Amino acid sequence: MSAPAETSPAPRHRGQGQSIDLLGKIAQLQGHWQPRVVAEMNDYQFKVVKIAGEFLWHQHSDTDETFIVLGGELRIDLRDASGSIRALHLQAGQMAVIPQGLEHKPFAQAEVKLLLIEPRGVANTGDGEAGARTVANDLWI
Repeated sequence: MSAPAETSPAPRHRGQGQSIDLLGKIAQLQGHWQPRVVAEMNDYQFKVVKIAGEFLWHQHSDTDETFIVLGGELRIDLRDASGSIRALHLQAGQMAVIPQGLEHKPFAQAEVKLLLIEPRGVANTGDGEAGARTVANDLWI
């Protein structure tokens, strides 16, 4: 069986009206920090991703972002407007909604499997300039 295309177009059904094996989709991912869309609901996308190590500080000024941990343990550092930092710790089966405009930085000591929910078109690296960790939008698996 060949590896999935990195830029699969959105299927006509957009993942609706069918069963989606989230862990099976994650198993197809070829690297870390490479979110891929598995379904859409209205203007929201459901994305699977594997992460390991530290991401970068970023924020999404116009939207909340949901992290659902499917496997592993995730820490999300949060930095408020005063510069104070606190951490959320999530295990498999737990989730957190990061409010719009709140600066955050995900971290995984070991590999973590996630489901992300966010509006279509949101950059994974937030509002700042695109960089090495920025992934193109609307890549399906």
